Amino acid sequence: MNSAIAAAARVAELHDVTPERFAAEVVPAYRPVVLRGLVRHWPAVAAGLGGVAAMAAYLRRFDGGRPANVMVAAPDERGRFFYTPDLSGFNFTRAQILLPILLDQLVAQADDPAPPALYAGAATAPDTFPGWVEANPLPLATPDAVPRLWIGNASRVSTHYDVSSNIAAVVAGRRRFVLFPPDQGPNLYVGPLDRTIAGQPTSMVDLEAPDLARYPRFAAAQAAMQVADLAPGDAIFVPSLWWHDVTATGPLNLLVNYWWGQQAAASPFAALIHALLAVRDLPPGEREAVRGWFDQYVFGGDAASAADHLPPAARGVLDTPSRERSELIRGYLMRALGRA
Repeated sequence: MNSAIAAAARVAELHDVTPERFAAEVVPAYRPVVLRGLVRHWPAVAAGLGGVAAMAAYLRRFDGGRPANVMVAAPDERGRFFYTPDLSGFNFTRAQILLPILLDQLVAQADDPAPPALYAGAATAPDTFPGWVEANPLPLATPDAVPRLWIGNASRVSTHYDVSSNIAAVVAGRRRFVLFPPDQGPNLYVGPLDRTIAGQPTSMVDLEAPDLARYPRFAAAQAAMQVADLAPGDAIFVPSLWWHDVTATGPLNLLVNYWWGQQAAASPFAALIHALLAVRDLPPGEREAVRGWFDQYVFGGDAASAADHLPPAARGVLDTPSRERSELIRGYLMRALGRA
């Protein structure tokens, strides 16, 4: 851990948080919070504390027979999954591997001081690990969230954000989260938007060895940085759009996460990409006019009442949120994009 991370502010913590307090205080505050011991009662955590072989044996009980999507990086990458130096590709390969084979490999290389990095991510519990949800229930409400398991050895996932709220629970091994508020995006030197490592854009800065000569604004991001170290049984709440970098340690580590509130068909990121096409390159005067539209209908303090002067039947896409309005907007966009 570099000195800046070691000296950074620690993420706020709560112990024995109740579902009511989580919903009423934690989520609305829109700040990360460590939830100490949230899942310490899980049988999976007990299995992980028994060692690599015990954790592997416990996971095999839930094998649904589906291959996992695994990223594999050479030992000299030291667990960091990233781009190649010229950004033309990635420093890892992808493979489809059955769970027993992946677990056998992790157990076999548990004592190897420099193994290849293996990282199987986002495997949905109901489909890939049948019975997991019933055996290891989350004690908080995460509406419509599907538990996802992340299995591997030592790894580093570069600074990125998620478009949904997230609870990440550590089952085996340890995790360090380094977080930045959403407004630090300009200081994180974000990489390609449309060629990403695992879905969301990532920072180009290596947190373990930041090059401040190349990325000088990162010094401001460091001042806003928060750090959380999680042991088995701990969890963290990461609000949507908060940047976070995740380091996992241990020869067989396991994390379960819960994303909720995500609307893939109405992603703010997709709206941003469309704005690059439709807005960014307009002449200055026109671009400022469009900024006025966004202030009026999206960001302004009166945006929610922008259609109050219209009768309800005429408000259309400006109506209050509902399933019907969402379908109306999607249909309008599909017709509009079809003419583009």
